[in-house]
Amino acid sequence: MAVIAVYSVKGGVGKTTIAANLAWFSASISCRKTLLWDLDAAGGAGFLYGVEPRKKAQAGSIFDREADPADLIRKTAFDRLDILPADESLRDLDSILARIGKKKRLAKLTETLAGRYERIILDCPPVLNEISAQVVRAATCVIVPLPPSPLSARAFEMVTREIRDQTKSHPPILPVLSMLDMRRNLHRQAREENRTWPAIPQASAVEQCAVLQRPVGDFAPTSPAARSFGQLWTAIERKLTQKG
Repeated sequence: MAVIAVYSVKGGVGKTTIAANLAWFSASISCRKTLLWDLDAAGGAGFLYGVEPRKKAQAGSIFDREADPADLIRKTAFDRLDILPADESLRDLDSILARIGKKKRLAKLTETLAGRYERIILDCPPVLNEISAQVVRAATCVIVPLPPSPLSARAFEMVTREIRDQTKSHPPILPVLSMLDMRRNLHRQAREENRTWPAIPQASAVEQCAVLQRPVGDFAPTSPAARSFGQLWTAIERKLTQKG
């Protein structure tokens, strides 16, 4: 089992869209039993699959053992792909983790799910606190979406520093250029400077994920966006092999 965290300290970078599409590639292309775990109270990952959380907000109570993760997991329309949706109770997650004082609580929870899933993909909130520290300790690999801009480069430096500070042997970090528009000079320059990084284009097919509530690989499998997500997933699997 591997835990793949999609994380950035900066919002609006395409994090949730990347996490949701990677989960589909894991389940549908790699044929791995996959859980998409939404840790962001905004609940974007569930929305992209048309899955709503249960009426009683319990996602946060998983962490202090008031709820069993298995009870909150929902099936998606796709084989081998389940989702643990977020709800408003996750707004208090940082204080919950501080109160219980368990530094590896998220890691322990992912371990309990290892018998059911080969890949767990975490859609992480854009924070720098105990939640991000728990994510780093639980992750096998960290994916960092970076729209081409000086602020995003600074955000990547913050993420790498956080990861190194939180673990003695930090997980592999894979930066990804997201929302790449090659018509723009700044974006072309960023692509030229980072040729080895995977890249996700700014494309209408990616935007349609939210409209159709389906992953791009399902409704536009031959599109450049789908190929880019597929290449990213291949790069992740390669990272996991190197880790092993």
